[in-house]
Amino acid sequence: MTEWEKAQAGYLYDANYEKEIVEARTKCADLCYEFNLCKPSDITRQRELLQKIIGEIKGEIVVTAPFYCDYGFNISVGNHFYTNHNCTILDGAKVEFGDNVFIAPDCVFSTAGHAIDAKQRGEGLEIARPIKIGNNVWFGASVTVLPGVTIGDNTIIGAGSVVNKDIPSGVIAVGNPCRVMRNITEEDKNRYPIYQ
Repeated sequence: MTEWEKAQAGYLYDANYEKEIVEARTKCADLCYEFNLCKPSDITRQRELLQKIIGEIKGEIVVTAPFYCDYGFNISVGNHFYTNHNCTILDGAKVEFGDNVFIAPDCVFSTAGHAIDAKQRGEGLEIARPIKIGNNVWFGASVTVLPGVTIGDNTIIGAGSVVNKDIPSGVIAVGNPCRVMRNITEEDKNRYPIYQ
């Protein structure tokens, strides 16, 4: 089993010294670098680079520079995906985003965890657990989503949250660690004034 196959199967793997893995990360880092240097008005070039970086794009997306990821090909984004400045996705395992996902500035989605044992950690061993985000999810600024987390549809994750466990659909969740505050209800449609 290769180191990459170990990572996808959930085993400790050599993420730091294995040549093919390091080369894949370097290739992606170069593409992200090029994307981040694009003029904001050069939408055509941005789209070309995102097609090379992100493994699966299922519709129209907006990614605001700077944007960083480890491999890119392990990321899937749905239609109307939007991320603001400084999104980081560590995609040692699959990271899947549904449709209509909005991400505020400075958010991190990390499938990577280091070995707990100091000797293993020193040998460059890591673990990778997939992250799955449903449809219509909104992340406030500076949210961190940790390895192995699934977030259901129609959910809001409040600013500054550290999400270390699954969050169900249709809720507002906040905090460190992130916890469900309440369900989203029909009354929330009247929360803000609408000009008519």
